[in-house]
Amino acid sequence: MKRFPSFSLSSYGVGWSANRRIAIVAISLTVLLALAAGVAFFTGGGNGGGHSESGSPSAANSTGPGETAPKPGTQGTGLVPKPPQVAEPVAYAKAAAEMLWSYDTRNTTRDQQLAGMSAWLTKESTYADWTSVTAQVPDPTLWSRMADNDQHASATVTEGHFPSAFKAALAEDPSAITKAYIYVVTVNGKQQIAWKSGGQGAEDRAVTLAVQCRPSHDCTLAAIAPTVTQ
Repeated sequence: MKRFPSFSLSSYGVGWSANRRIAIVAISLTVLLALAAGVAFFTGGGNGGGHSESGSPSAANSTGPGETAPKPGTQGTGLVPKPPQVAEPVAYAKAAAEMLWSYDTRNTTRDQQLAGMSAWLTKESTYADWTSVTAQVPDPTLWSRMADNDQHASATVTEGHFPSAFKAALAEDPSAITKAYIYVVTVNGKQQIAWKSGGQGAEDRAVTLAVQCRPSHDCTLAAIAPTVTQ
């Protein structure tokens, strides 16, 4: 049987625009600038996973950067989970990573996937990097091929933590967080992929997320960082 490409909704490099990086740096999250290392576009980041046991190659990212966040109510969200109502950055990041690593093309269209993911994004446009989210989703043609093959994935999160660079930056200037309340969290876990006729595989996953958690508000997702950090 011909194997179709597998993908993780967090396995691709993220092309952050210069304006978006400048906005994040402007709120004193210097750690994100360190993660970006002054590069405007990234390839191969956002995934610390190894080779799939199934041998299926990862799909190339071809989502257009011009896509805007759809409204979840427009077309439904399929099986994409709703964001949890939690105010702790690590807990929210772990839930977001599980969402990014899970999908089911048997019951969820690409448009529904994007609509479901948009519900996790901060409503503060200054800090919302929708491009970094859409960069995780295959183009319509590839999604259709995956759907033809009944491809779906689930995820298990093993741990989440603040990277040492973020903790060091926060310790050096604790007040820097108080403008946007954006936290950097690295999450590790495993993704299980399956398709029809018994095909299956598994990959280790890692992703670094920028999570906004303002006081007395539930957390939201601001961006998917360009690289995985320790």
